[in-house]
Amino acid sequence: MSAPAQFPSIATVTSTDPSSGPAADAATKILIAGAGPAAQALVAQLAAAQFAGTVTVLSSRDDAPDDLLELAALPFVSVRFGQPASHIDATAKVVTTADGMEFPYDELVIATGSAPVHSPVDGSGRCLNYSTIDDAAKIGHAVKEVTRVLGRRPLGILVGTGPAAGQAEAVLRARGVRPVRTTARPAAVVPTLAGSVLPAAGIVFEDGSRMNGDLVVLAEDRTPRDSLAAAAGVETAASGGVVVGRDFRSSVPGIWAIGDAAAFDGVRLGLLVASGSAAGVCAAELMAALSAGQLATAA
Repeated sequence: MSAPAQFPSIATVTSTDPSSGPAADAATKILIAGAGPAAQALVAQLAAAQFAGTVTVLSSRDDAPDDLLELAALPFVSVRFGQPASHIDATAKVVTTADGMEFPYDELVIATGSAPVHSPVDGSGRCLNYSTIDDAAKIGHAVKEVTRVLGRRPLGILVGTGPAAGQAEAVLRARGVRPVRTTARPAAVVPTLAGSVLPAAGIVFEDGSRMNGDLVVLAEDRTPRDSLAAAAGVETAASGGVVVGRDFRSSVPGIWAIGDAAAFDGVRLGLLVASGSAAGVCAAELMAALSAGQLATAA
């Protein structure tokens, strides 16, 4: 696989002139299919840009976690819990949810994330996980705490193959962990004693053999959730993911993709760009596209 091209590093969006353009048009509708970290970061960037239209977030979750409640508290944002997008009519610019509700849009952003290829390992909740570049910071914080408790360089067990495992190994080494990497999938994770800050003590394989360490990192393969886009005629990569350019536009006008649902140069986007940076670029491009559309309409 050739080395992917670099994305521009736009982290924030400057506010637009509130006196003109679609940024000030309350009728402008941005619809986001998905409510994970990339979607949340995009909403935050649109808020920073003082977007004056409306944003509707379609979440597959029936519960209301704090991060989504914070989004819903924004005056221009509506979060629809338990209403995942199930169909896109790209011609009519309407998205239908699983329960039959229809949401028209001016611009649609697909942020449906990715799913693990394999079923979860028993006890995987005790492990550290690496699936996107955003996980590097979480692992770094956990490693710092484990190192403090142990008073020495930790021994880490890394489970996984492919680009995610390669990135995870680099992250662990950079933070002083001695990683032992295995491509064999464990049958279960061995917990540490109750009250310990160390979440896992090792892994057990199907043949009964085991590996012991100070922490366990799972960096297993994931597949982008791109079926919604593919059914709407949006181009997807052979390895999965909505194909996007550096501006996060898909092959269909008015449809964008960010986060792990997208792919750039054949690579799952979450492995290339942090959600905050991706959201900054996407928000800027969205605002520019809306402004250009308003000018074209006025002409």
